Amino acid sequence: MPLVNLRIAAAPDRELAARAAAIVHRHTVEQLGKQPDLIAIAVDFVDPATWFVAGHALADSGKRSFALEIKVTDETNTKAEKARFIASVFASFEQLFGPLHEESYIHVHDARAASYGYGGRTQEWRYQRQQA
Repeated sequence: MPLVNLRIAAAPDRELAARAAAIVHRHTVEQLGKQPDLIAIAVDFVDPATWFVAGHALADSGKRSFALEIKVTDETNTKAEKARFIASVFASFEQLFGPLHEESYIHVHDARAASYGYGGRTQEWRYQRQQA
C-alpha cells in the first residue's frame, strides 16, 4: 500500500512520467516486497528553472534532479531493504534521465500502522484482523 510522490525537474511529459512510475513500481515490488496492486504513484513536474540546489537553478547545471517520497508501514522493511531500494531507484533514474544532480532525493517514510491506511482502514486494523 505504498503511497509514492515523485517530483521530476523537467517539462511535463506523460511518457516520461509513465516510465518513471514503472521504475518506481518495479523497485517497490522487488526491493521492498510490496503488493503490486496496492502501489499508488503521483508524478509531478517542476520547471528546472525553478528548482534550486545550493542557490543555483538546476537549469544552469545541465543535470536533472528528482525528489521521491514513499510511505510504507513502519517495521515492514529492514534498513538493508530500504538502502537497496534507494540505490536501485537512483541508478535506474540515472539511466532514464541522464546525468543526475547529486542532490536528488529519495525518502522512505516509515508510517505507524495505526496512523496510516487506505480504504478507510488503518494498517493496524488490517494487521489485527489478520492475526485473529
